[in-house]
Amino acid sequence: MQYDIAAIVEGYAQGYFLMADERDRLSWYGSRDRTLIPLDERFRYPKSLQRVLNQERFTVAINRDFQAVVAGCADRETTWISPELKKIYWLLYQNGYAYSFETWQGDELAGGILGIVIGGAFIGESMFYRIPEGSKVAMVKLVERLRQRQFVFFDAQMMNPHLKRFGAYRVGDEEYQSLFQEALQRTYNLV
Repeated sequence: MQYDIAAIVEGYAQGYFLMADERDRLSWYGSRDRTLIPLDERFRYPKSLQRVLNQERFTVAINRDFQAVVAGCADRETTWISPELKKIYWLLYQNGYAYSFETWQGDELAGGILGIVIGGAFIGESMFYRIPEGSKVAMVKLVERLRQRQFVFFDAQMMNPHLKRFGAYRVGDEEYQSLFQEALQRTYNLV
């Protein structure tokens, strides 16, 4: 099957995202409000995580093993990352839009975040861990990277208690579209 990468990127740039249902049928979804991870002083994390960061148990890499991160994100009892969506992520990766932000402990993939970069926007698709704290360290290090690169926003799509601990907040569709218009004026990547 052929995919129109430009059309897929355009869908994300309009605020939609792809998800598969329980029968692996892929569809576009939208939301009236989106969850953002702050890239300013509102970003926070538990003190226990600061101890882990100070121990420097993990190293950080970008795209060292993109497909393993996608597989890790999809490896759960109920997943919205179908085989078809894995192929689309791979094509987005090959075309410079999809990234895996990873933590490693030695040669073992500890955790990671899968995301799509469009202009100055990082759209977090999913995260996972194999070693406790692996994905949390990835989150802190990714926010540091996005700040350094002056990204406009980090979209986490949907709120959950885990993201709330990092200071995640909701924005309405109008504000989200405005931020995306600002992000589209920029050209960034993570590496």
